[in-house]
Amino acid sequence: MNKWDRTKGRPEPIRLLNAIKERENGEPLVDVREAAPSLRILRPQVIPYVRKTVAEMVEQAARALPEGYHLGLVEGWRPIERQQRIYDSMWKFAQEAFPHRDHAALRRTVCRWVAPTDQKAPPGHCTGAAVDVWLVDDAGELIDVSSPFDRFKAAPTYSLGLSETAARNRTILVDAMLDAGFSNCRDEWWHYSWGDAGWAVRMDRLECVYGLARLAPDLYEELERLHEEGMKERQNPFLPPV
Repeated sequence: MNKWDRTKGRPEPIRLLNAIKERENGEPLVDVREAAPSLRILRPQVIPYVRKTVAEMVEQAARALPEGYHLGLVEGWRPIERQQRIYDSMWKFAQEAFPHRDHAALRRTVCRWVAPTDQKAPPGHCTGAAVDVWLVDDAGELIDVSSPFDRFKAAPTYSLGLSETAARNRTILVDAMLDAGFSNCRDEWWHYSWGDAGWAVRMDRLECVYGLARLAPDLYEELERLHEEGMKERQNPFLPPV
């Protein structure tokens, strides 16, 4: 992994997430296609729902970007079943890439990238609080925020050694999201949230306002099918690209 500035951001170990008191405020999940019209949906399997306040904030961030820059949604709310599917897939990838690691080491590796579902604090995406976002240009093409590294090697938000262009673009994304009120997971430049346990830990709060959220299955049944099919074609992110 590329070196990064550890003085910025705040770590969020599971023990701290679990210590956050949940004060669910009952705010609904809303369709971002209506609540955040400036946001672009980048993947067909994205379930386009987040909490109402989160949708308003992400619209604010999208509108704050310079001309030629657009905010694209890679993931919003996830049902707990999708979260578990992603976790299980990452576990298999880790076993393949690191066959000599024991169970504890594998769990640390997987939890570095995917929040587990067996903890008191639910994963941020499953609360409707979290969004994964990328920058795209007018043509819908990804804007560089990582060169000369690939996405995983430059995953920490404050990565060092980025090209001048990538560093400038990444700063544009981070500033827009933070200025809108989001907190950022310092391990992933694309992950932001407001109102969940992760947000509370990052902002030094004792309570969060969002817990596990549910949505009528018929609203995302086909999107889940697309996600399952897409997972079958995913390459192991712990191994060099084929």
